[in-house]
Amino acid sequence: MSDASGEFGRTIQLFLVDGSANGLIIATLHGWTGALVVCKQSTFDRLLKRHELDRTGVYILYGPDPDNPLKMRAYIGEADSVKERITHSASSHAFWETAVAITTSDDALTKGHVRYLEARLWELSNEAGRVTLANSQQPGAERRRLPEADRANMESFLANLRTILPVVGLNLLKPQSRVVQTAQRMTTTKNSDAQVTEAAQVKFEIRHKSGVKATAVEENDEFVVLKDSEALRDTGYVQQSYGELKADLLKQSVLVSSSTNDRYIFVSSFPFKSPSAAAAIVLDRNANGRLEWKVVGKPMTYHQWQELKSGQPSEAAE
Repeated sequence: MSDASGEFGRTIQLFLVDGSANGLIIATLHGWTGALVVCKQSTFDRLLKRHELDRTGVYILYGPDPDNPLKMRAYIGEADSVKERITHSASSHAFWETAVAITTSDDALTKGHVRYLEARLWELSNEAGRVTLANSQQPGAERRRLPEADRANMESFLANLRTILPVVGLNLLKPQSRVVQTAQRMTTTKNSDAQVTEAAQVKFEIRHKSGVKATAVEENDEFVVLKDSEALRDTGYVQQSYGELKADLLKQSVLVSSSTNDRYIFVSSFPFKSPSAAAAIVLDRNANGRLEWKVVGKPMTYHQWQELKSGQPSEAAE
């Protein structure tokens, strides 16, 4: 049943072909004829033996970006027979760790459909900005020429892919947080009205005795440290689980030295997977972010705020 906001639950079925989470996975949505066959490099040979790959479809190769450790890289392709094309693409691109073949159980996709899907997947992934696209060029506009009814069906197909791809570990279609999007819009358009989105969110802060301060917001499943936040440097702590991440942030110029050279500055907002990861970067040591981050203007930790929001009694976070 849908709620007042129009959101509703979906049923996703994950079939472990080999009985193992590390083997082939077939992912489907209830009531949808589309199907995704997912493999790792170690099971690619078994993927090629699946009958689904003899059908017309699209495919995605996905893995770490060797040129930017803060991002992932993806290659998107289409073919009358996915098996033939994905084999060539996989051998031409060494970065990928996961391969996904997308077809339908009733073999209903035509060449025109998959050319449209390839072009739109490229476009949506480029707009989301979470991955580096390994395709040498953007698919041409002519690939999106379909009758109106077919375009509507393919957009519905894409909506289902938006739901199911993150479940199998691919976030290439997931939009950036509104804070990051706002910063990007302000950079390109100088639109001061874009500040409204950030101002409406609950903000958290770390204020260290050294004078270093950082602010952040939580959005969906990400904890976004905001631009102009500061981070300690060279504290000498040996136990720093996120030392490699901090080095990557410096390498990619997300963090730069301050004018006084005694701390780092975030030159752009950056999404972390957890408050603790964000706190560790700011404090240059392992940290419990649920306790280190406080609600701006209130004597309340992130943990206490979460408990209050959920209506549960607050207890000390571990």
